[in-house]
Amino acid sequence: AATAPRIPSTRLALHHFDTSYSLHLGALWPSVRAGLLCEQKYGALLNNFAAADHVPQELELLNATDFVSEAHQKAQQWQQGAAVGEAATGCQEGSGEGRTVMQAEMVTQAEMSPPLCASISSKIKCYTFPRGDITRFRPARPDTLGLLDYYLMDAASLLPVLALNVQPDDFVLDLCAAPGGKTLALLQTGFCGHLAANDVSVSRTKRLYRILHSYVPKEVRDTVSVTSYDGRDWDQVKGGTFHKVLVDVPCTTDRHSAMEEDNNIFHKRRTKERQMLPMLQLQLLMAGILAARPGGAVLYSTCSLSPLQNECVVE
Repeated sequence: AATAPRIPSTRLALHHFDTSYSLHLGALWPSVRAGLLCEQKYGALLNNFAAADHVPQELELLNATDFVSEAHQKAQQWQQGAAVGEAATGCQEGSGEGRTVMQAEMVTQAEMSPPLCASISSKIKCYTFPRGDITRFRPARPDTLGLLDYYLMDAASLLPVLALNVQPDDFVLDLCAAPGGKTLALLQTGFCGHLAANDVSVSRTKRLYRILHSYVPKEVRDTVSVTSYDGRDWDQVKGGTFHKVLVDVPCTTDRHSAMEEDNNIFHKRRTKERQMLPMLQLQLLMAGILAARPGGAVLYSTCSLSPLQNECVVE
């Protein structure tokens, strides 16, 4: 008997996204869909441990810019604009001497309040090309000690690291660390007193080891412990220990699922695994919360647009 042709996993993924995300995102979905199906653009995360002072100038000559410092500048401009707007409102509402006092109070508050972007580490630099520019970065090059000058990654993957706001001497846990881009970015802050990088996959952990050896000097690697525990059981290993915990969970990896057949979670034999993802994500988040010390911070992230894997898990 003839068998029905196998439907590509990418087509199954896209059909699923069209059905669910069109409802969730509405009129935004067509442009988001186009973005998912475009060739992936990478950012170049500068390696602060490499002797590569020439690299920023080299990238800027190619019209690449550091999106982290740009975000910092835009946030400062926004804050200054908001403070001026509030001061103007206060002036309109007051009169005479009271108006002057109100304006002085608003300016003083704007000067003394911490910047909205204070959590953005000035030590992290990631260069990207402008929208519409499909230039590719050259492969990373080693310095005289063999450390590579930058790491190519999806620039959006840097956002959880920036939001985690690591402070000097923080003990940090990256619960689902492989392949290692976010672990490397955490080290670029220069603030980790100790970094625990864990991933349940032994093969992916080996890739993490390779990245650390390619980008990080030994004295810094000695502050990193790499393990392959099931993240759901982490609280049984080192519960209540960490100032900051990053829980970047396995997910449907939407861009990969829409573009690549290899290791695609929408393959029919992985249907149950995909359906169980929100439960796995919830268990990992709970383990991350239990791993944090009192007063610590836990950041949950995915590379999926699915509300079931994001808001629903957190709520």
